[in-house]
Order: sequence, then C-alpha cells, then structure tokens
Amino acid sequence: MFKRSSGRTSGAAPVPTQPIERVTSVLGQGISWQGSLRGSGGVRIEGTFEGEIALRGLLVVGETGRVTCENLRAHTVIVAGAVRGNITAEKLEIRATGRVWGDVVTGSFATEEGAFLRGQIRMEEKVELGLEEESGQVKVEVTEETEKEKGE
Repeated sequence: MFKRSSGRTSGAAPVPTQPIERVTSVLGQGISWQGSLRGSGGVRIEGTFEGEIALRGLLVVGETGRVTCENLRAHTVIVAGAVRGNITAEKLEIRATGRVWGDVVTGSFATEEGAFLRGQIRMEEKVELGLEEESGQVKVEVTEETEKEKGE
C-alpha cells in the first residue's frame, strides 16, 4: 500500500550503510569503564573510559569525559573533554574545552579557540577506519578453545 516501486531490478548494488550521526548510548559522569567499545551507533562519554574504541558512528567525549585509548577509531569524533591516544576519524572536532594527546589522521578537522592538541595531524582525502561491516553490523569474532580442541 505504501511501497513505491523504483523500477529497478533486484540485482541492484546494495546501498552502503550510513554511519549514525546521533548519540544513542551514554557512559555517564561518575562511571569508569575498561574494555572494548565496538559497533554501530553514537556514544557520548561523560565518565572515564580506558580500552579500545572502534565505532561506525559518532563519538562525543563530553566536558567531564576522560578517554585513554591507544587507537580510537570512529566516523565522527567530537572532543570537549580529554583524550589520550591516537585518533583516526573521517571528521574530528576539538571544542574549546577539549584536550588531545596523540596523533590524528582525519579527512576533516575543526577546532575552537582554546582547544589543545599535542601530536601530529595528517589530513587524508579518504580515511580508512578498518571497521569490517557485514549486513549492516560490525563484525566481531570471538574464538574459544573447546575441551575437544585442547585434546587434539
């Protein structure tokens, strides 16, 4: 009833999934988290995070946010708090209260007066984030050695 026929054949190439450009999850102020943050979506960090970040979407480090991450990868990164680690992003914005200690690889870079960056910036026309995608989801492989495999 509401479906529009496009007139295309079913063999048309699939449309790539667009990264999410809005916040869908929040790590609140007063929360400390260690581990791995991966997937599709928008995340705002107002607490403390230490580990690995690989997002197909938006990452906002709020004014009270503190992130320590060897390599942070996301489509769009907005820093109003503190990030210690290298950032690879298609778009990076460092706000006036933002502090970054690490090297940056990005296609688009913006700062406000008062922003701080200690590191190198490398601008690229196309930034490869290295995020594998399968059916609209980020692929995560988990391997576990079973008792049968241990015995062989």
